[in-house]
Amino acid sequence: MEQNVTKGGSTAKFDAEQSAAREAATRDILRVINRSRDDEMPVFDAILVNAANLCGATTANLVLVDGVQQNLDFVHTHGRPILSFKPGETSWPLDSAQAIAVAVRDGRIVHEEDFTKSDLYLGGDPTRVRLVEEAGIRSVLAVPLMQSGQAIGAIALHRHDEARAFSESDIRLIEAFSEQAVIAIENVRQFRELQMRLEREAALRGVLEVISTSRTDEQPVFDTVLECATRLCNAPLAFLSLVDESGTYLSIPAHRGARPDMQQTFSELKHNLSDSEIVSAYAVRERKVIRIDDMSTDPTYNRSDPRRARLIDVEGVRSYLVVPMVRGAECFGTLNLYRREVAPFSDDDTALAEAFAQQALIAIENVRQFKALQARTAEVLALNSNLENRVAEQVDQLDRLGRLRRFLSPQVADAVVSSGDEKMLGSHRALIATVFCDIRGFTAFCEKAEPEEAIEILQTYHEELGKLIQTAGAGFDHRAGDGVMVVFNDPIPCDDPTGDAVRMAVNMRSLMAELCSGWRKLGHHLGFGVGISLGYATVGMVGFEGRHDYTASGTAVNLAARLCDMAEDREILLSARAAVAVEQVAELEPAGTHNLKGFHAPVDVFRVTALKEAA
Repeated sequence: MEQNVTKGGSTAKFDAEQSAAREAATRDILRVINRSRDDEMPVFDAILVNAANLCGATTANLVLVDGVQQNLDFVHTHGRPILSFKPGETSWPLDSAQAIAVAVRDGRIVHEEDFTKSDLYLGGDPTRVRLVEEAGIRSVLAVPLMQSGQAIGAIALHRHDEARAFSESDIRLIEAFSEQAVIAIENVRQFRELQMRLEREAALRGVLEVISTSRTDEQPVFDTVLECATRLCNAPLAFLSLVDESGTYLSIPAHRGARPDMQQTFSELKHNLSDSEIVSAYAVRERKVIRIDDMSTDPTYNRSDPRRARLIDVEGVRSYLVVPMVRGAECFGTLNLYRREVAPFSDDDTALAEAFAQQALIAIENVRQFKALQARTAEVLALNSNLENRVAEQVDQLDRLGRLRRFLSPQVADAVVSSGDEKMLGSHRALIATVFCDIRGFTAFCEKAEPEEAIEILQTYHEELGKLIQTAGAGFDHRAGDGVMVVFNDPIPCDDPTGDAVRMAVNMRSLMAELCSGWRKLGHHLGFGVGISLGYATVGMVGFEGRHDYTASGTAVNLAARLCDMAEDREILLSARAAVAVEQVAELEPAGTHNLKGFHAPVDVFRVTALKEAA
């Protein structure tokens, strides 16, 4: 009896030690995950080491499904080597009958206690026989890595030299480790996608910068486009083809990555657009993107064509992407990307290539327009030298109008330019009606919403409110995030600034009620509030060379902002002075006296309920 108690106590102690060790391993793996945002390998290593040690396995392996969903790539291993399998070099067909392939293909745990009793071994399967007789494997446990109901790989544990089943606690542990491996894979994928997106955005900005400095020559833009496209689309070979002025031939003005014996060919090459065997010519004629996964086997084109055979045999081209440069009904040429292995271009690659193609097209059009402008200008100046001053005046007027339209409504900017007097924009005191409005609950919404959702809602909000602001005859407006400030009675005076402001605010409230109702159906609980004041403020243009703004400041402006902050959903709050000014326009009701930040004395606040019928 005493012996049984002792034995039971030893078992309990062993179980407790095992449980503590497994909890420590889990914590260790989570720490590695937190430190390895851009590399899964440290996580895989920690998982396999702990899996082998805690489950008594002689080998632990991790495999992942390849990009074309046909093979399992041997990614990482720990423990005794298995035959000549090497991470990064070995793969198995996904349709294999081996345990790890079955686990991935069926999305289930596969546990074989004794390989020598398996049907594969007894049936003489060559791989299973080698695993038993050469590698000495006897037991295996394969647990799939499940992501969104789909197996993306597996963890496999092996025991050599003796057949011994894995316990239920072993299986549960490896299931937990497989979930952690999936987390690490997804973390790294998201991190790399973010890095790639940032890198691609930076590349597109870089091309635009080159475009801005290359108004007379497309070549620097072409070279930059090809450099970025080859790097970011993982395409070592790229070239641009252009349609000549007659619309008959394609030539290659820029290429990158070609081997020396192909560079001269590219430089001298001219393709007839009517040639059906040329992929670029077909893309131009049909104005469509062409993706060929493997040029050597694609049935659409004849490999016996010498030009095609040269690309395949000399350049080693396999996967191919052609993007036409189309503007309206005209196709200017193509951007062509190649890979020297069978690695089909993705939709993301295609979208990025299309963006680069459009940038190359911008450069072409810029140079053509610039040269045409130069020719036209020379012709005009030759006819009448007096036109120079008139052109200069028009350019100056356009520049002034462009600057003013950055911060004034189009009507006001046109009025200032037409008057020819920008002194009206200088700093001065003016009696203005100021409107502040914003979306209730927008900050909390942005914290939990996807960035794309927030941008879409903000775009709709500003677009729709912008129409109302423009038709209301406002002097100018400013926007920051979901906040909008609108000023009436400056720089162009109006007869009833406060009435115009209130009428606009009521229209905004009606519009936002409809928009918020639609957003609410999507689960977004948003509202809209407005604050309006009437009073004197300092108004004028402020800033420095190249960066000016037209704005207003003062107590009246601050009061409108505070009233907006205070307003509940669908509330339009007015200062006392603004309320007096619109008594004939709107139905009002007292909203109490409030202590507002920045104001020493309490402020009487009024609420707009509706417009009067006459208004």
